[in-house]
Amino acid sequence: MSVIPCANTITRRIFRAPQLSTQINLPLTIDPAEQLVAGIDVEAIWAKAEALHNSGMHPMVSMCLRYQGKTVLHRSIGQARGLNGVEPRAAQLDTPLCLFSASKVVSAVLIHKLAEDGLLNLLNPVSYYIPAFAQNGKANISVYQLLAHRAGVPGVPPGTSPSVLFDHQESLRLICEQPPLCSDGRILAYHAITGGIIITELVKVCTGLSINEYLDKVIRKPMGFKSFTFGMPKAMRGTEAQNYKSGLPNVSIVGKKLETILGADVDTVVELSNTDDFLDATIPSGNLYATADEACQFFQMLLQQGEWQGKQILSPLTVYRLTSEASRPQHDRSLIIPMRYSAGAMLGGRIFGLYGRDTPYAFGHLGFSNIVCWADPQRDISVSLLNNGKPVIGNHILNILGLMESIRTNFPQKEDIAGWSGNFGQHELTMG
Repeated sequence: MSVIPCANTITRRIFRAPQLSTQINLPLTIDPAEQLVAGIDVEAIWAKAEALHNSGMHPMVSMCLRYQGKTVLHRSIGQARGLNGVEPRAAQLDTPLCLFSASKVVSAVLIHKLAEDGLLNLLNPVSYYIPAFAQNGKANISVYQLLAHRAGVPGVPPGTSPSVLFDHQESLRLICEQPPLCSDGRILAYHAITGGIIITELVKVCTGLSINEYLDKVIRKPMGFKSFTFGMPKAMRGTEAQNYKSGLPNVSIVGKKLETILGADVDTVVELSNTDDFLDATIPSGNLYATADEACQFFQMLLQQGEWQGKQILSPLTVYRLTSEASRPQHDRSLIIPMRYSAGAMLGGRIFGLYGRDTPYAFGHLGFSNIVCWADPQRDISVSLLNNGKPVIGNHILNILGLMESIRTNFPQKEDIAGWSGNFGQHELTMG
């Protein structure tokens, strides 16, 4: 049973630790398929993940880690549900969680797949496919710039109701009518929600399918996933983890900045994420639901140059395009920190990065809040860390930094990974 120490301390009250149910046991659930690998201290890594849960900021933590293609850690702990009169439920390995912004890598893959199949050119203007996007100086913004957060429309106009996110056509209209931060893609500004709305329309224009139908066709069904959908289908409703408010009240400068990025204050976003409107919606930038194992499998597929269990989901060249640096680290107007992106992913760093120190080849994405999914070719690992607590500032920060450092140091680093994406020319010839 999971025990959270100091359950009634002043510290936990200050940081708004969610009150968990005392009516259910919260056991640690371990996948019996975990494989032991000599020299890898899995228990030390998990101890850091368990400390993250025990901080009280994350009622549920689910984690999956693969090394050299083997599942070496796959565990869940804590409370998945129990808000607003919902019957409390313990975390399970197959509990889907919302990936929030980590969804962006999946939606970007769909655009890269369109390019692989010749249905879209990444260097074409977005307005070639969506003419209305050309309004107010955006005519020359390319699809590639959109994926790399350089489309110049990082948010909807101030004062827009968050409910607009549930209306695709209205959201699209607002984005198309906006003037950009610049007309040539020079300014980097994280597109928290708006990029996914444009991606949804691009998929529809190029295929005639909804983005969930296209996701089913190229990723979900070929990889054998049970969940892995934008939104939560009614047939599966109630299996997903609920999201909990936690951490200091978000009245700080950080909280205000997040309100600008997300289009609403943090607590409102958390509340909305548990509503039927959110579960019914298709938000490719922020509401993919997946288990930790599914998210890890997805990044393992990318690590394996698009191959999964004998199927070529993506070509190696497509993976290369997805994961290659779009530009050197640059000040991000939205996040107010230097960021290094590819056309669809957040990249690691040589000195310090999102996935720990000395991770220059790592690619993945963060999700609100403390969700981290990534792969690192130098260490031959794919990782997903999912949770349902949503703190901005809390007593968990050292725990998550310690977890990332434990992962980084446990896996030997290869010096030379040149060509990890394979022999492009030969493979592309065989792909036809």
